[in-house]
Amino acid sequence: MDKTILVVNCGSSTLKLALFDENTLTCTATGLAERLNHDDAVARIGKIEGDIPLPAGATHRQALEAMTKALADSGLLTGPPAAIGHRVVHGGENFREAALIDDEVLRAIRECADLAPLHNPVNLSGIDSTMSLFPEVPNIAVFDTAYHQTLPRKAYLYAVPYSYYEDWGVRRYGFHGISHSYMLTEAARRLGKTPANTSIISAHLGNGCSIAAIRDGLSADTSMGLTPLEGLVMGSRSGDIDPGLFDYLKSRGVAQDQLHHVLNHESGLLGLSGQTNDMRTLCDLAEHGHEPSLIAIEVFCFRLARYIGAMMASLHHLDALVFTGGIGEHSARVREQTLENLQLLGFDIDGQLNRYNGQYSDGHIGSPDSQFPILVIPTNEELVIAREAARLATAPNGPVTPG
Repeated sequence: MDKTILVVNCGSSTLKLALFDENTLTCTATGLAERLNHDDAVARIGKIEGDIPLPAGATHRQALEAMTKALADSGLLTGPPAAIGHRVVHGGENFREAALIDDEVLRAIRECADLAPLHNPVNLSGIDSTMSLFPEVPNIAVFDTAYHQTLPRKAYLYAVPYSYYEDWGVRRYGFHGISHSYMLTEAARRLGKTPANTSIISAHLGNGCSIAAIRDGLSADTSMGLTPLEGLVMGSRSGDIDPGLFDYLKSRGVAQDQLHHVLNHESGLLGLSGQTNDMRTLCDLAEHGHEPSLIAIEVFCFRLARYIGAMMASLHHLDALVFTGGIGEHSARVREQTLENLQLLGFDIDGQLNRYNGQYSDGHIGSPDSQFPILVIPTNEELVIAREAARLATAPNGPVTPG
């Protein structure tokens, strides 16, 4: 058996792989398959030249088989891995931490599929594939919702009949918990504090976006809710909307399943701009005066600023505001335009540090006049998953199951 942890992260049309040394948790290889289930599916592994051959319309299973074979052929994987860690988006209230996968865990993940229909089914596809490919290897599920199980009831309950929560689990769950928990530990390290004594606002901004208030190491509030649709404006997801929109558009002939598709796939930055969900492209277009792109960026930044202000209600002090994710790490314009809306709270960016994404200042981009530190920290969800997989694969007390 190879002394390697394999990390698997399945998206709706993507598959990310990472290999970590079991002892040092050093990343030794990464891979990405894109456009899965389409004729132009493609896969690459960082340390292997050229594309990994995939059949037209390759499934997650076929991509995983091709990529693990390429890793073996190249000598990067010399046998079955010691453990396999999977990102699972929704674990409901069943999981407060990662779990060694068995039949009960699989059942619980399937039961949450209605709450994350775009994510849990493909997460299960990755689990089923690795369990078939490596039947003797322990598989560990690391849940995006688990970190937010410390939310107080005032933050997770909706103001709907309480029986909806008791009978059907209708509540706010939150997502991106793997990334937010990494932000806590990394921000604490850079601030010279312990995680348990650190309070931050963590903004994970990518194609999916969420923000979390972390109070003394624990998640105290977050923007996503029952599903990953609530909250901030995202790449193609609307974020917060008036529920009355459903009845209004229904009266205009828009069917519920069509509206669901629109809110998840045709809204957000894509819907506002009419062009793209890629913030880099939108910023380029905005520089040339493209009005729809300017509007999309303006709405995105204002809604983000409004949520940053809202997160303050869950904290007794703030050690840092942290930006992460593809947009959060790389878009100086978004960070600057967002914080221009928050001058009343005393946030002040150093223009030069911000321009270079904090890479020459240990992530710090705040000016000396800023009331609070402002950090840019690259996320590393794969490392968190690898740590949990290594920990649970050798747990002395056996499998950790739903509780």
